[in-house]
Amino acid sequence: MIYLHTILRQRWFIALLLIINIAGTIYGYMWYDNQLATTPIHFILFVPDSPTASLFFCFVLAAFLFGRNLPLFEALAAVTLLKYGIWAVVMILAAAAAGTPIGILNYMLIVSHLGMAIQGLLYTPYYRIKGWHLIVVAVWTLHNDVIDYVYGMHPWVASSIQPYIQEIGYFTFWLSISCLLVVYWLNKLYNDYTIEGFSNR
Repeated sequence: MIYLHTILRQRWFIALLLIINIAGTIYGYMWYDNQLATTPIHFILFVPDSPTASLFFCFVLAAFLFGRNLPLFEALAAVTLLKYGIWAVVMILAAAAAGTPIGILNYMLIVSHLGMAIQGLLYTPYYRIKGWHLIVVAVWTLHNDVIDYVYGMHPWVASSIQPYIQEIGYFTFWLSISCLLVVYWLNKLYNDYTIEGFSNR
């Protein structure tokens, strides 16, 4: 565990992770290109969920490189990386269970989205999140769910699970709540210990 924390604090590792996330964010927005082309302008911000989550984390990592903390972005990144990392994997597996073939691209998406969820949690000891940051993130996240499943702006899913979109919306709502609680609990747990933040280096 000590070795892991040593690696996480290394500038070369943070820089490498930043480059990977920048590339993943760009690819993610390109992935949504067709859907964004048919999305009303006032909903566009809420459609590309995964790349926006990794974009939040890019700001966090860039701040770490300069020895700074950005608590609101840390909260946004931690919650949304966990949420959409899990969501994407569940949707791919659900589609497979419903009969959609899984190819190499799907396996790549599973690995990359699991990586999203894990990386956000790994840096939890170094976040400086306060209660009001999580309140803002809760509003953002649940509002996004409303836009997705009330106004129909959710990321496109496989045709095999499209008939279950109401159930997917219900699952997504509780996934949002669960991720908020996990980040709150981890933040509270690590606040009970003295762990040097990046702004104190």
